[in-house]
Amino acid sequence: MSSLRLTRVAAQASRSTCTGRQGAARRCRATPSMRTRCFGASAVHQRPPQTVSHPPKSKDRGPKSEEDTQTDFAAMNVLGNTPVPTSAVDACMDDGFALDSGLKVTGAGVLLMGGEAFKWRPWLREGRKEGTIGASGLGDDNKGMRSIGGKLQNKKGQWDVDKQAWGLLDLAYPKPDLLVLGTGSKIVPLSPETRRDINELGIRIEIQDTRNAAAQYNMLATERGVQQVAAALIPVGWKEGK
Repeated sequence: MSSLRLTRVAAQASRSTCTGRQGAARRCRATPSMRTRCFGASAVHQRPPQTVSHPPKSKDRGPKSEEDTQTDFAAMNVLGNTPVPTSAVDACMDDGFALDSGLKVTGAGVLLMGGEAFKWRPWLREGRKEGTIGASGLGDDNKGMRSIGGKLQNKKGQWDVDKQAWGLLDLAYPKPDLLVLGTGSKIVPLSPETRRDINELGIRIEIQDTRNAAAQYNMLATERGVQQVAAALIPVGWKEGK
């Protein structure tokens, strides 16, 4: 009896071993198929190759159209028929400006207000003694050449002028709504004191380099009128501290 029982136990152990091996084999066989399905799923979501655009073989756009429906872009200029004010700036020179009226201002800046042009030297201050600057607004450089120069910036590099520089704006009535300030060849920030002096006059201020300030004044003065916009421009050849 004991030998028969041992034989049955050995047979059951053998069947269990075979079953375990078959299960492992099934798992091994299942793994490649699962991987195949995973690879197939990822292949579905793959992005298509990006198409590369090629330049045209020819730049010929064909013959010129003779249709009457062509767009006349000149007719779209809403300011085309508006006359340019005589105080508009035609050219910015190193030592002055040329205006649309034919007037040339040299050796100074220009203050444009109410359709009129005024010589403007904001670097002149009471009691200032720096060569010939205090007398005529022109300085001498180290080569003996007369040049536009002086001092308009404080120790912090801010554009700082005396309150008397805005005397004409203080006397004007009605006052312009906007003052376009050109600070020379580059933009210089205003000092808090100078900004306060202008704001106390009830005038808004726009700061640009002189060339862009002149262009902005020309456009706004043509569009809104010379009574609404004023400009204070320093020559582009201004040399700080010279």
